[in-house]
Amino acid sequence: QVQLVESGGGLVQTGGSLRLSCAASERTFSSYTMAWFRRAPGKEREFVAAVSWSGGSTNYADSVKGRFTISRDNAKNLVYLQMNSLKPEDTATYYCAARASVQVVTTPLLYGYWGQGTQVTVSS
Repeated sequence: QVQLVESGGGLVQTGGSLRLSCAASERTFSSYTMAWFRRAPGKEREFVAAVSWSGGSTNYADSVKGRFTISRDNAKNLVYLQMNSLKPEDTATYYCAARASVQVVTTPLLYGYWGQGTQVTVSS
């Protein structure tokens, strides 16, 4: 059973930056594909970014390409989401997710483990 705990959310002005972290409990963390999703008020959960087990392959939603960067540190069981040039439309609860597969996918139903989420609010 993988436990995921997100941190790093907060309130930031438009154009600012935040770095989210996700700590995983699983000692075989390096074999999991990791991803970030988000849910804004009144909207469906949406894919943000994903990274392969090695960190060598990433995938981003079009809305965050060029602004967000996902990375991982397998030695520390951590995955990060660096968010730059933040916009009000990035306001959401951000969730870390894990998938016990090497395939990088964007569908939330294919991720079996989820954190509790961390709130990101971007003021205009």
